[in-house]
Amino acid sequence: MRSQIENRISKNKTLENREKNSPICFGPVLNLEEYVKKDWWKRVFNSYYLKTDGDVVEDQNITKYEVDFFSEIMKFKPDHFILDLCCGQGRHSIELSRRGFENIFGLDKSRYLIQKAKLNAKKNGVLCRFREGDARKLPFTSDFFDFIMVLGNSFGYFESINDDVQVLKEIYRVLKPWGKILIDITDGDYIKNNFQPRSWEWLDKDLFVCRERTLSLDDQRLISREVITHVNKGVLVDQFYAERLYSNGKISEILKKVGFSDITYHGIITPESQRNQDLGMMEQRIIVSALVKKEWTEIRKKPKARQKKVVVIFGDPNKPDVLKPSNIFDDDDFYTIDQLKTALNQFREYSFSYLDNHDTLINDLQDLKGKFDYVLNLCDEGYFNDARNELHIPALLEMLRFSYTGSGPQCLAFCYDKSLVRGIARELQIPTPEAIYIKPGDKIIDLTLYFPAIVKPNFGDSSFGITQKSVVNNGEELLSAITGIRNQFGYDKPVLIEQFLTGKDLTMGIIGNPRDNYIILPIIEEDYSCLPPELPKICGYEAKWQPNSPYWNIKSKPANLHPDVVDIIENSSLKLFERLECQDYARFDWRLDAKGNPKLLEVNPNPGWCWDGHLAKMCKYADISYKDMLKKILEGAEKRIGLI
Repeated sequence: MRSQIENRISKNKTLENREKNSPICFGPVLNLEEYVKKDWWKRVFNSYYLKTDGDVVEDQNITKYEVDFFSEIMKFKPDHFILDLCCGQGRHSIELSRRGFENIFGLDKSRYLIQKAKLNAKKNGVLCRFREGDARKLPFTSDFFDFIMVLGNSFGYFESINDDVQVLKEIYRVLKPWGKILIDITDGDYIKNNFQPRSWEWLDKDLFVCRERTLSLDDQRLISREVITHVNKGVLVDQFYAERLYSNGKISEILKKVGFSDITYHGIITPESQRNQDLGMMEQRIIVSALVKKEWTEIRKKPKARQKKVVVIFGDPNKPDVLKPSNIFDDDDFYTIDQLKTALNQFREYSFSYLDNHDTLINDLQDLKGKFDYVLNLCDEGYFNDARNELHIPALLEMLRFSYTGSGPQCLAFCYDKSLVRGIARELQIPTPEAIYIKPGDKIIDLTLYFPAIVKPNFGDSSFGITQKSVVNNGEELLSAITGIRNQFGYDKPVLIEQFLTGKDLTMGIIGNPRDNYIILPIIEEDYSCLPPELPKICGYEAKWQPNSPYWNIKSKPANLHPDVVDIIENSSLKLFERLECQDYARFDWRLDAKGNPKLLEVNPNPGWCWDGHLAKMCKYADISYKDMLKKILEGAEKRIGLI
């Protein structure tokens, strides 16, 4: 079953790439180096990597031999704290844990491999602490580890040698005094003189890989190309990467530069591949260790922190709100606000005050100037409860020179326009459903559209204007749906007619900021099993606002997705988070098409913060309570604005 899913996803990816006019294979390439991206390592380490390098990195006998060898060199003890840096799918960490080592940590930049490592550890019944992270900025305190290993030729991926030096500086920082580093790295001098310019080999009965290699212009890196091909489906991947070639002298030089001492070489290792074919840069590797001789890092006692003063801004409960069925705040709204205040009141290090009168909001804020640290902006109703004016609150705060949580006015303006977000996503090569943008008065009868389709307001949130009648199967239903949006909801702005996707309805969230620190929350799926079969599977206006509707009973559940689909959704959402200038927290809505391909529906900066909303549901599946969700949003903003 798993292979069928992988084949299906590979096929769908191939089709999507062709639709984008993006070449799957670049054909003859004169200069391989021109095709290497600076951050190639973000893309290469996926399921294909475990195929191409599987004869070494998936061979348990090789792993056992290497752990024997490295343990003898380093003299590990069961209570030592050991970091397996750039740990991949965790093969060395898991083997050490199986031997009784209790404090094993693994870190890698590849989300796919870290998830694989966690799964492998669970299967083996061992406890390893795996996490995603950048080796240039280690998420550990100083003087934490006894030993750090960089194994399997995982050093030298960056374009600049300065980044390699930064990795070593971070290792030096988090090692304890008298801690040791062990590096397993390709023998640069040997590879320069012995690399195979071209090779090919079978990976299994269906896949084979063709490789090309050359030295970089400065002779400091080996440039490699891999073309992975399926016997029936053709070329699946054409990828380029580069690795720095270190000699004994050069690796010693940068270790000394960082401050390491007692640099020792322990010979070379050459794995015995069961495929007995091209080993590439794994063919002959140098094993080098070094010692950290430093003082313990001085621990500075933090002065007793004063309470942070935070002003919370809500929508105005005394004004109409057209998004709500009764056009006013009701008991559910006041209960939701009470739940929030109850959670915030548990934070002893904070003092919160609340503003919700929009008539006096500007004067109230000016009166508080200099008396608070920042604003917790929870006014997702918009200024004067006008959703199109949601951006006015952060704009006002910026004019008054106040710091605040959440996204700024530019981001909110972008994301309020669904068609604009679609264009930005396509610019980033992020898949979206086909759609047509219809202005008031446009004649749509002659436009080509594939049914089924869904009709939605181009501007709006909280599923405004989207009901079961929004899903249409022919031209007559389409015209009726547009008329319904105009008449029932009084909407006189452009409409988006979008291809209706019939696969899983998904949403994922991010808390924090990618340039500082962030959490990717578990992807959740809408469970439509309670709906009568004749109703379209959508989470629209009825699901959020009409308790008597069948849609009211829709629940959310953790999504069961193939890792490749998760990878597309998470990486694409992170790209959009940065490109759209989201801040502190955001939610991204996706849906699978009939073939299982994920496509972006919309981006929600400053998403619903209520105790039973989608963001809180995702947090629950990540073992994050509602209170802790709010705390993480606050901390993400505080780090961004420089308060912590």
